[in-house]
Amino acid sequence: MAETENSKDLISVLWRGADILRSKMDANEYKDYLLGIVFYKYLSDSFLIKVYDLIYDDKPESLKIALNAYKEVLQDECAEELTEQIKSECHYVIEPDLTYTCFADAARNNSFNREQLQKAFNNIEQSDPLFGDLFADIDLYSNRLGTGDQKQSDTISSLIKEIDKADLLNSDAEILGNAYEYLIGQFASETGKKAGEFYTPQAVSKILTKIAIAGQEDKKGLSVYDPCMGSGSLLLNAKKYSKEPDYIKYYGQELNTSTYNLARMNMFLHGVVPENQKLRNGDTLDGDWPTDEETDFNMVLMNPPYSAKWSATAGFLQDERFSDYGVLAPKSKADYAFLLHGLYHLKNNGTMAIVLPHGVLFRGAAEGKIREKLLRSGNIYAVIGLPANLFYNTSIPTCIVVLKKHREGRDVLFIDASQKYEKGKKQNAMTDEHIDSVLELFNNRATVEKEAYLASFEDIEKNDFNLNIPRYVDNFEKEEEIDLKDILDGMADIDSELEKTQNEFVSLLKELTSSDETIMSDLEKLIGQMEGE
Repeated sequence: MAETENSKDLISVLWRGADILRSKMDANEYKDYLLGIVFYKYLSDSFLIKVYDLIYDDKPESLKIALNAYKEVLQDECAEELTEQIKSECHYVIEPDLTYTCFADAARNNSFNREQLQKAFNNIEQSDPLFGDLFADIDLYSNRLGTGDQKQSDTISSLIKEIDKADLLNSDAEILGNAYEYLIGQFASETGKKAGEFYTPQAVSKILTKIAIAGQEDKKGLSVYDPCMGSGSLLLNAKKYSKEPDYIKYYGQELNTSTYNLARMNMFLHGVVPENQKLRNGDTLDGDWPTDEETDFNMVLMNPPYSAKWSATAGFLQDERFSDYGVLAPKSKADYAFLLHGLYHLKNNGTMAIVLPHGVLFRGAAEGKIREKLLRSGNIYAVIGLPANLFYNTSIPTCIVVLKKHREGRDVLFIDASQKYEKGKKQNAMTDEHIDSVLELFNNRATVEKEAYLASFEDIEKNDFNLNIPRYVDNFEKEEEIDLKDILDGMADIDSELEKTQNEFVSLLKELTSSDETIMSDLEKLIGQMEGE
């Protein structure tokens, strides 16, 4: 089956799963059920395929055949050895009666027991710290699923039957991962404002990633860091553009626990092995991470919450991330705290790309001091103005700031991409054509009238270190000159047309008659008024 066809089939099955829950709760809640149960199916199917491969060194024709082979081998003396081998490779073991294949059979025979599914979740969570609390957001006993035990159980049972139609045996990790990504994007669209914490639109992700990976595509063991990783989609984009995707090391942190769980599932579904993912549930600004092993990275990608509040306590002035700047980002706007955190963790020859509101380009006080220091150090490499209304959680226009750790010059490339979009019903979108034109301007690093300007450090200094894009890229379109004679002639024509129409109307009124004297009196008054004008 062609990859795109397989991917479409998978997406439509998963989407029908969403339909089962859509009438019962909003997308922000049902995404946890759907994505969690899809993930359990992935773990279970992968496990059975791996077991069969270890027994027969082959791929099973069906999951049922794999399950039967697993049951048989558990009767053998070598069962313990096999179980140990699977555990070391998969990091978990699933008992035969807790496999998704068993649950789907039970659901079809109306004998499904959700206690068994809960037990299955618990077993996975306890098998390895990698999976700790992974299914915590899935409440199999929630009233949202229906009123009473039977209805709740039926809802989960229907979901299991529908998702069982997804053929993971014949879908590679990329197809499944992409289908998962697609669902996450659809949930973001449905949940609107709530989606900001877990989703960066693909067009923005593509620009950020292609900019940050430029010149590092061939690197084996490329390290990527996103300290506000959401569902991990931005991190995983690196796979698409690296020539050594299997060796990428992913580092990410996320404050929201549900979103952090989503990112962990997303990594596995994209085939990222446990050794290559270091993800953490925590507050990026309050406690620096990572602080041991690798602490700086080839690529830093960020779409932090815009102008979020943070503590900004005086102690942070001694924090290595911020101590060089003498001031802290204001309490009411953590934008520069996020930026400096990311820059601190960037390797000397790496690239960082961060999405921020335009205010960071021109606001004064502490932010102005931090910006000046960054510019004097040559850290700010480019500023790209994006179109408004690209994001699900805000309609404000945003910008991408590109940073480098150490470089020769201190010039800054400004790109105005604010008009490069297609209007949509809810959101604006950037097409591949728009994205490619932004990347071309970025790579050429030259002044292009109305689109880009390469500003020298002197230009920026003259502007008091204000980086507001219109100061550098003039995209003003001159209005067409107006011919006053044409306008006056047009007005005269309209007046003459109006007079002609009015005369015709008065003639028609004069032809009207009525036996009612009051009506005739009013009619004569109206005619008199119109002729008197």
